[in-house]
Amino acid sequence: MTGIVGVVIVSHSPKVAEGAADMVRQMVGGEVPCAWTGGNPIGELGTDPLKIRDAINGVWNEAGVAVLVDLGGAEMNAEMAIEMLDDARSAKVRICNAPIVEGAVVAATEASGGAPLDAVCAAAEELGP
Repeated sequence: MTGIVGVVIVSHSPKVAEGAADMVRQMVGGEVPCAWTGGNPIGELGTDPLKIRDAINGVWNEAGVAVLVDLGGAEMNAEMAIEMLDDARSAKVRICNAPIVEGAVVAATEASGGAPLDAVCAAAEELGP
């Protein structure tokens, strides 16, 4: 096995992102690598591609990383963050089109059972945007 799929939560609000990650840890446990990021570089509402890239790298392993975002700007910045990764890593990172809190919990639950990245994202995306 190459590891457990990591989960990254990206929100315009640091408090929302941290709260969603806390729910993941409390409901799924600590075996699933989970990181969060929120806020722009000066601490206001927004997102930052560099912080997103760092969060992805923080949970990275060969199983890949599922990224959940709250709004369009977060998705755009997550895409930019993925483009900053080397090709081998970027190929194993997916943005899931799912509700951020419920999607993160479902993705982490699926990952905890050893599911591959595509199955982790598919499970979260079944919830709908």
